[in-house]
Amino acid sequence: MKNLITTATFLVACICTHSVQAQDLIRQQSCQTNTVQHQIDSLKRYYSSNGFSLMREASMQMESQYEMPIIVPLTQGEWYSFVYVGNPESRLHEVRMYDYMEKMVIYRKNLKKDASANVINFTYEPASSEYHIIKPVQINNKQKDLCGYVMLFKRTDKRTATTGK
Repeated sequence: MKNLITTATFLVACICTHSVQAQDLIRQQSCQTNTVQHQIDSLKRYYSSNGFSLMREASMQMESQYEMPIIVPLTQGEWYSFVYVGNPESRLHEVRMYDYMEKMVIYRKNLKKDASANVINFTYEPASSEYHIIKPVQINNKQKDLCGYVMLFKRTDKRTATTGK
C-alpha cells in the first residue's frame, strides 16, 4: 500500500446521508490508478528533474461530488508542490487548500474541456510552519466511485527548481 500523504495524521471525512441525523465515516482507501499511471510517472520525472523530491503519495478512493480532505504539516520557508490526478472522464476537478486558521490559500478548478483537465498542480510556500488541509473533489455524472492520486513534493535543489503552475 502506498504511503499516505502524511503519517503523522490520518485522514477522515464525514458526509451527510439522506437522513439529517445520520453521518457516515469515510476512511481513506487506496484504489487502482492504471488509467492515469502514465501521467503520474511523467509528473514524478518532471518534478524530480526540476529539483523537487517526492515526500508523500497516495491513491485514494473518492466519491463523486464529495471532497476528500488531506492534512499535511508544512514548514515555513520551504517550497512545496502538490499534485492531484483524477479520473480523466470526470467533468470537473477542484482543489482547495486551507491554512491552519481555515483561510483558503489556494483554489484551482479544471473542467473536462481543458487540456490535462484531470491534473491539478501548484507550488506553495507557507507563511508559517503549521498544518494545512487540502481538499480535492471531482464530479463525474456516470460513476459514483472514483480514484484520485495525490503527490506532495518538496523543493530540495534550489539551483534547478522552478515554481511550476
